[in-house]
Amino acid sequence: MTHPDAAATLRPTADAAPVLRVDDLHVRFRIPGGVLRAVDGVSFAVQHGETLGLVGESGSGKSTLGHLALGFFAPTAGTVRYRGADLRRLGRAERHRFRREVQAIPQDPFASYNPFYLVEHALEVPLRRFGLARNRGACRRMIEEACAGVGLNPGDTLGRYPHQLSGGQRQRLMVARALLLQPRLLIADEPVSMIDASLRATILGNIAELNRRHGIGILYITHDLTTAYHIADAVVVLYRGHVVEFGPTESVIAAPSHPYTQLLIDSIPWPDLARSWGSLPLRTAVVDASDHAGGCPFRARCPVASPVCAQAPTLREAAAGHAVSCHLFDTQPPLDGAEQSALLRQPYRAGNSHQRPEGASDTLAAASEGTKP
Repeated sequence: MTHPDAAATLRPTADAAPVLRVDDLHVRFRIPGGVLRAVDGVSFAVQHGETLGLVGESGSGKSTLGHLALGFFAPTAGTVRYRGADLRRLGRAERHRFRREVQAIPQDPFASYNPFYLVEHALEVPLRRFGLARNRGACRRMIEEACAGVGLNPGDTLGRYPHQLSGGQRQRLMVARALLLQPRLLIADEPVSMIDASLRATILGNIAELNRRHGIGILYITHDLTTAYHIADAVVVLYRGHVVEFGPTESVIAAPSHPYTQLLIDSIPWPDLARSWGSLPLRTAVVDASDHAGGCPFRARCPVASPVCAQAPTLREAAAGHAVSCHLFDTQPPLDGAEQSALLRQPYRAGNSHQRPEGASDTLAAASEGTKP
């Protein structure tokens, strides 16, 4: 049965609810010897027309959050809302619309294709499934226009099998597929991690164009702060399923507050052999994935850990719109639940000009010069 509020919240509304909102998400997986806390109390929102970056190393919970946003499975606790509607309470018609309006660009483009079909099959099926093309000719025209929109020549791309295309071509076809369905929300999970450096700017440009021209909200998942810097309005830094820092992209990159964020930025190579990088110390520790000891999740590896880190830190505002979960900022007043919610869900597009300031963001500018879409 359809939830009475679902149909209303899936239509455009005057109050412009976030296109995606997650509240206090927790995800537990049973593993040999215990329970893995893949996501632990994460909240954030993606506004219409905004790009939010989820950054962190492998195992930080980024892809799990992406799967939750796509409705692949339900969280252990917490809620995921699309345009105000709880995903668990959508009826059949609303879920069908959700499947069209929320699209993904996968990390591995080759795995998205059936090797026994020509590549256009991946684009034809959703057009037929959602009734977006009146006939076969209209379907073909739409596919060719989408290919041209991402810089692909339809004559050189269509009519081939997946193995006959390069990784960049396959990934751009996935961007074209997302464009075809006119989504409101795009989940991009490491979309350029398997792509040659020469093609990354093109694909990032395709994604940014979707955002600029169509007002699509984008959840950009990556371990690469360089690309997040160029495309995201705001970033959420994750470590072992916890939010350790978040704020406008420029603020987090130019003045990283959490030791983990500082290490991520310091690990970016410079295109200058005379300049050192990766110089910040890092404690080596074997961390049990099922560790429930509490406290700061980064303390076993943190170069500035102290006994107080055995206690769980709380989110505190390090600067305007920029929060950090670290005991180094215990002199700042903690954010209560309402303040955290307001900070996590505020729109960042207006406040982020993407101009390169002096300071730490120069690292990203130098490391990736020429890739800005």
